Amino acid sequence: MTPRIVGVLLAAGAGRRYGKPKVLVDGWLDIAVRALRDGGCADIVLVLGAAEVTAPPGVSTVTARDWREGLSASVRTGLAQAGRMGADFAVLHVIDTPDVGAAVVARILDRALASRVGLARACFGHWPGVLAAASRDTGAGAYLRSRADVENVDCSDLASGRDVDELA
Repeated sequence: MTPRIVGVLLAAGAGRRYGKPKVLVDGWLDIAVRALRDGGCADIVLVLGAAEVTAPPGVSTVTARDWREGLSASVRTGLAQAGRMGADFAVLHVIDTPDVGAAVVARILDRALASRVGLARACFGHWPGVLAAASRDTGAGAYLRSRADVENVDCSDLASGRDVDELA
């Protein structure tokens, strides 16, 4: 039986350091949706909050009402929606890593599906300080780092994974 894989695109933030919600950056939404879809996600849910946008065709939306609490609110909202959609696996992806494409998603999914516990995390040759445990704005990173059984999958040959937080 083929597992149902739902891509969860986290795009609820206000992008304070960037100057606007990153879901409004021209092209990033399409890039992220394409990465999830072409990487193996049968369904995609877009988590919104600070800004409302029209989702691309075939993408459902959900609003993180408590988005001001930080990334964790988006993760909770997105995973809850994936559960309601009957997901066996969920791929969490953030809107502000525009160089992450389908090859990264596919590599992570392959490793997660082959893993004993079904958890995999992309690594890009660095561990930025923003992924350190923090209050209120901590996503899945702290949980995944705390698990000895998570598969860390090097994807530095495919993308930088750089989180774009400021206008260039």
